[in-house]
Amino acid sequence: MLLELAIRDLAIIRELRLSFEPGLNALTGETGAGKSIIIDALGAALGARASADLVRSGASKAWVEAVFDVRHLMEREDVRALLDEAGVEPEDGLLILARDISATGRSTARVSGRTVPLSVLAEIGRRLVDIHGQSEHLSLLRAETQLDLLDRFAGTWPERQELAELVREYRRTWRAYTQLVTEERERAQRVDLLRFQVQEIAAARLRPGEEEALARERSILANAERLATLAREAYDLLAGGEGEGQLAALDALRLVGARLEELGQLDLERRPLAGQVLEATYALEEVARELRHYAESIEADPQRLAAVEDRLALIKQLKRKYGATVEEVLEHARRAAAELERLDTSEEEAARLRGQIEELAQEIHQRAERLSQRRRQRAAELERQVEDAMRALNMGRAKFEVAFRRSSESSADRLGVDESGLDRIEFLIAPNAGQEPRPLARIASGGETARLMLAIKSILSEVDETPTLVFDEVDVGIGGRSGQVVGERLWSLTDRHQVIVISHLPQIAAFAEAHFRIAKEEVDGVAETRVARLSEAERIDELAAMLDGLPVTPESRANAEAMLERVRHLKARRVPLASARARP
Repeated sequence: MLLELAIRDLAIIRELRLSFEPGLNALTGETGAGKSIIIDALGAALGARASADLVRSGASKAWVEAVFDVRHLMEREDVRALLDEAGVEPEDGLLILARDISATGRSTARVSGRTVPLSVLAEIGRRLVDIHGQSEHLSLLRAETQLDLLDRFAGTWPERQELAELVREYRRTWRAYTQLVTEERERAQRVDLLRFQVQEIAAARLRPGEEEALARERSILANAERLATLAREAYDLLAGGEGEGQLAALDALRLVGARLEELGQLDLERRPLAGQVLEATYALEEVARELRHYAESIEADPQRLAAVEDRLALIKQLKRKYGATVEEVLEHARRAAAELERLDTSEEEAARLRGQIEELAQEIHQRAERLSQRRRQRAAELERQVEDAMRALNMGRAKFEVAFRRSSESSADRLGVDESGLDRIEFLIAPNAGQEPRPLARIASGGETARLMLAIKSILSEVDETPTLVFDEVDVGIGGRSGQVVGERLWSLTDRHQVIVISHLPQIAAFAEAHFRIAKEEVDGVAETRVARLSEAERIDELAAMLDGLPVTPESRANAEAMLERVRHLKARRVPLASARARP
């Protein structure tokens, strides 16, 4: 719901701030006072095109701000998704749409203080307000909106959503199938490559940890002679060499032990020293035995060394291709084998997808046909109700028709059905008897279009989710008797919508919960638009002036009071929309 509209330096408006009520809000005033400028300002805040000509003469920029209560709209998934995408979070349930229009022609759009592209502002605005009349915000002129409204009226919206999900699944399956078919050559090349890789790695018979063991073995084989020499020399030094006069380390250690044993007998406190030397002797004897065995085991083997070198070179080559370690090479082989298995079954997969595509297409067409039949059945009832509403609005023998045609979609998947089904519809109107029905978008602009919109809106208001409806020039070309019918019809929309109407007829303004008078005044020689919300007494005078002109007389005031009293009685005895629809 629109709570407040603030305008600064736009056209002949210097500064203006309006607060609106939930029900019917009427704006009245003399021609040229600036009523339509207020609608243009609201349109600018909603993302409509706005030229530099709108900037007040002498000002550098114009500014418009519209404050909305969107608490109930946050239950809608499309609204939440749109605001999330824009990075906007309503604060205390309020959403603020603002627009700066520079005298140089540039403009800036903001939503709750966050700068957004104009297209985003327009998408958000489209969900908040429908402006009917002179503005470009005529959602009912869009074919996709007409189909949405028909589905909501007909109760076929759930069926359409189910169909849409099936169509999306069909297209996902179709893309998977075409990818298999169109990439046949690439797939064959990939199969050859993967098969070579798997075979190459398998032929190597790699084992985890093998590379480290081979590197150690290569080091031993390459240094066999030197290792044997070092081991023998160390053994000779420990266990006794062949040179004359050479004393082995173990022999010397045994002599040391014997001396310390004798020392300990003479000095009891030093007896542990002999035991320590004995332990060292045992340890060195073990080292000597290990060195002797090691020296005897070392044997130069050029053939084995060459084999180890070749094996390490093979591992290095595989690592360069497939991974930094033997483990990574083996993992690459596992993944390649798994992919190869998937690719090898691609023909079976393609056949499975073809079957799935055929099943989905059959189910989609069956559901689309049923959806189309239900739409056509309910469209006849919509036509009848809209024509009744147009007659109630004194539009004579105007005819309304929902025209159907089949989708001409020629997508690559050849389904011929989009997410909305088989149908393309268009609302057609013949305003006068004897005329051929024409698309709603081609009907003459101004009051006639606005009244047609009013007739359709009054029927579809229960399924129309736009919270605020604005009607400009809704009363052009109609008299007082029809004016009361139009006023009643406008008021009947307020059980589900906030309604704002610009009117010249007191019969319409009398139905308003909030009445604003728009006037043009000269301030320092410059014309300015002023707007005032009227008290009950001021409202009587305004309605009287609208009835009989100025000056207001006691008779015209009495007529205005009587008109308000009739409206109060009428409101008191009816439910706005449901009963209006039930009456002939």
